[in-house]
Amino acid sequence: MRRLVVSLSVLSLLWLPALAQGPLPVVAASAVLADLVEKVGGEEVTVTTIIPAGFCPAHYDLRPSDLLAVARARLVLYHGIEPWLETLLGNVNPEAKVIKLPGPWNTPQAMSEKAQAIATVLGELLPERAAAFAARAEGFAAELQALEEELLARAKELSLGETPAIVMQWQIEFASWLGLNVIATFLPEERLSLQDLAALVQAGKEAHVALVIDNLQSGVSFGARLAHELGAVHVVLTNFPGALPGAVDLPSMLRVNAEAVFSAVKALEE
Repeated sequence: MRRLVVSLSVLSLLWLPALAQGPLPVVAASAVLADLVEKVGGEEVTVTTIIPAGFCPAHYDLRPSDLLAVARARLVLYHGIEPWLETLLGNVNPEAKVIKLPGPWNTPQAMSEKAQAIATVLGELLPERAAAFAARAEGFAAELQALEEELLARAKELSLGETPAIVMQWQIEFASWLGLNVIATFLPEERLSLQDLAALVQAGKEAHVALVIDNLQSGVSFGARLAHELGAVHVVLTNFPGALPGAVDLPSMLRVNAEAVFSAVKALEE
């Protein structure tokens, strides 16, 4: 990551406390957290997203505009997989409220829990709007529950539990939630070797693996090669909204990912 050198005098000018009557300035490390805080915060927040949807948070290089956004924020949300953010905050804006929301986010329950956590912290910062934030989080949870019931019913119709799959590690929670029979997992491709490929091919052949589930942001060449070796269908999913057509927010991301799996399973039956 390139170094950004900014003098303390400049940083003091960049930090501008938000006006009480204006929206709360929020920085979200990813499109995931940005979508959540926008859904819960509504017009009471203005959100800047640091990491674009197609990038891995651990490998992102900061831009000067990111530094400015962090310097002006009253609330910063991050996952805990951004090694540069805590150091940056300590140097640039130690007065900001900082909330770490660790763990997976690609299932309805995880999304709902993070939305509730965001509603709580927004309510602390803007207590006069706490009831509105809580109501929006509850509405979002209800939307996700309805979507979950729909998608799991379709997964049951397709007997996904009888479909053996090898899954990229960052998609294991989603694949398990959807009901796939997960035989093995694999790490990001930069951490894998030919020996890893050979071991997965052997395990996949023994289990008659039909699907290789990949994660777009982690690179997909290893998964494509593994699927080719197994004669399996290679399915690329996203962990971030905005990265695949139709996945404009978190609920639609869930639907797009599920539809990709459903289409692959249907193709196996033809």
